Amino acid sequence: MSERVRALPAQSHGWFRTWFRKVWAVRGGGFYACGFAVTFIILEVGSIAEDIAGVGDLFNGQIFNFLLNLVIDSFKNTLAAFMWPVEIVSFAPPWGAIGFGLAFVAFPKYLKSPIERWLFDDEPDNQGDS
Repeated sequence: MSERVRALPAQSHGWFRTWFRKVWAVRGGGFYACGFAVTFIILEVGSIAEDIAGVGDLFNGQIFNFLLNLVIDSFKNTLAAFMWPVEIVSFAPPWGAIGFGLAFVAFPKYLKSPIERWLFDDEPDNQGDS
């Protein structure tokens, strides 16, 4: 039984890393991609928490509304995640813009390499390919 309990976190880590790797590749693999993924996760966790609080609606025969709201919230979270730099820059002017600029400069120097190592540590090296 304890082996099955340990298997779920290992699998979820793999699912999350696969999802993050796809986001990383599609969004350009840099500061914007990382910000998009982090923003989307934060917004989705908040939406899921609200949906769990409203799960009582399922017992009132409103499953269609529940599922529709879930899809709409996910779509809205995706749009908000696309615009994450605007939220950061507009946060407490001018400090938000200054912080964004500093993070933009610091990201490739301090965070990009560790994130890429974590994302791609299970892929074989492609150094022999031309």
